[in-house]
Amino acid sequence: MMGEPRVQVDLMKTDAQRRVVLTTIGTRRDLERYGIELEEGLLLHLYTDDADEDGNRDDIVFDGVVHYDQDESRWVATIDWGALRHESDQQE
Repeated sequence: MMGEPRVQVDLMKTDAQRRVVLTTIGTRRDLERYGIELEEGLLLHLYTDDADEDGNRDDIVFDGVVHYDQDESRWVATIDWGALRHESDQQE
């Protein structure tokens, strides 16, 4: 994931299918900053803010696949909840 733009999401903002909702301010800000247009099936590199036990920034990073939720009229991302890792885990 290094070198690819990462988009912030809030892991507390999920739908009934445990998909991450892509409507938060941080998500919209990053999509605009990187010029990313959401489309069905798009792979996004995602992160959510986190810290290690000493309070140092150590974001949780993962990938998600974009889908449009017709029922709710919003974009969501399907993620593999078992694949979430701290950024520091990737550097080992």
